[in-house]
Amino acid sequence: MAARFKFRLEALLKLRHALEEEAQRHLARMIALQEEAQARVEALEQDHRDTVDSRRMAPNQVIDLERLRATERFLLVLERRMQWAAQELDEARQVVEAARQALVKAHQDHLMLQRLKERRQEQHRLELQLIEAKDMDEIAVLRHPFKHVREVTP
Repeated sequence: MAARFKFRLEALLKLRHALEEEAQRHLARMIALQEEAQARVEALEQDHRDTVDSRRMAPNQVIDLERLRATERFLLVLERRMQWAAQELDEARQVVEAARQALVKAHQDHLMLQRLKERRQEQHRLELQLIEAKDMDEIAVLRHPFKHVREVTP
């Protein structure tokens, strides 16, 4: 009976697969955080545009200095928040890129072991074929009827 194929690094292959899946989940979480940061930036930019638009007055309208000052203060606060949000978005993009690189590495590590397993499995299959062919040749030789050859003397 031929021996079954056993990959000695199977536990490591499973670990690498689990690490790859964890890297995928981590990347998904980081992308979600980046999208949230992007949404905050866009919301602040929209607030800024709306506030700037609200400063405009119709012709012949009375100028309300208190409202104008409050609007300017609010715009300063919005600009500061926009800077913070933009910085947060840049950091989120860097984290996403790092997570993407980690996923690529984890995938390569897993793929390397998977290919090694496939090569070893193929090598094992070829070795079994050789053993089987050798056994079949031996059986054929044993079953073949021998003809006794007499020596002829001249």
